[in-house]
Amino acid sequence: MLSRTSRQLNFNGRLIPSILGAIILLMTLAACGSSAPASSSEGAGSSAPAGSSEGAGSAPAATGAASGGSMTYGEMLMSLSGDINVDGSSTVFPITEAVAEEYGKLTDGKVRVTVGISGTGGGFKKFCNGEVHVTDASRPIKASEEVLCAEGGIEYIEIPVAIDGLTVIVNNDNDFVQCMTVDELRVMWGPEAEDTITKWSQVRADWPEEKMELYAPGVDSGTFDYFTDTVNGESGASRGDFTASEDDNVLVQGISGSRNGAGYFGYAYYVENRERLKSVAIDGGAGCVTPTDATINNGTYAPLSRPLFIYVRKDGANEPHIAEFIRYYLGKEGQQLAAEVGYIPFPEPVYDLILGKFENGTAGTVFGGENPREGSVEEVLSGS
Repeated sequence: MLSRTSRQLNFNGRLIPSILGAIILLMTLAACGSSAPASSSEGAGSSAPAGSSEGAGSAPAATGAASGGSMTYGEMLMSLSGDINVDGSSTVFPITEAVAEEYGKLTDGKVRVTVGISGTGGGFKKFCNGEVHVTDASRPIKASEEVLCAEGGIEYIEIPVAIDGLTVIVNNDNDFVQCMTVDELRVMWGPEAEDTITKWSQVRADWPEEKMELYAPGVDSGTFDYFTDTVNGESGASRGDFTASEDDNVLVQGISGSRNGAGYFGYAYYVENRERLKSVAIDGGAGCVTPTDATINNGTYAPLSRPLFIYVRKDGANEPHIAEFIRYYLGKEGQQLAAEVGYIPFPEPVYDLILGKFENGTAGTVFGGENPREGSVEEVLSGS
């Protein structure tokens, strides 16, 4: 028979019956293991929280790690608080509004995001004056706006968020306009058309001699700038005898309410109102192409496909609640929301480039200003 001593286990200087000792030993070791920190400061170096005030160069919160791994991503979001003021483009507004709403829920309402609409130009004025943290833009920043921001001491990070197909619209009861060439758009919308080209038959001879009723974004709109630059060859060059509004819903109401109504605005507003409106195919030189998710994304809907942007103040990007808002905007959820409101997300490698630019805190513009780079968003961001 084994002696009592041989049937006992010595643990921390104490003699314990072997079976009970084994159980206690296992429980003790497990308890010790669970109390160890998730990521030791003695390892490969502790990282700053994803929303750390150390700047936009910290690791993205999308990894789910925050505060050295002591909080989940959801818990980290719930710990954030503060205000984010956004203004600018009515075209980008639907994406930003959707992202702001979902982000507010994730932070339990402690991060309050207000989103205004004053047009791209109006948004840049407020942004460069330091009135807002983020501005929505349906075109890149202009050289004059670069100067305005420099005078206001505002450094910014330029962030493409999705692709839009600027959509030419007519009333749903219009049965004669199916496709238009860029030259016909120029005849219809050029500065020389004001008070001169007033009937459909003046744009194309076999169209009826009925008076057109035209609706378009106002002069502070980036959509107006992009359309006039692309179609008329100069930003801001346009006939002035049309109903203008920075609110695209006003344009929708006007065009849908008149059989001879026509205009243009962002693709998302057409998608949202496709039962009330009719889109026009555009012949950019390779035949008539209708704006769809596929044609906008693959570039065949030309020349009216364009990237959309947000611009964030660099000092704002150092605030945890703003930095996480941008990461959420560029993440899977933000991409899905962009698609849900009618815009086209970039391919995943493009978002990787965009997020990398944000995390590095790369300030300034490569798409606008005095010397914009040419090429696709991926080519511009990769420097190719």
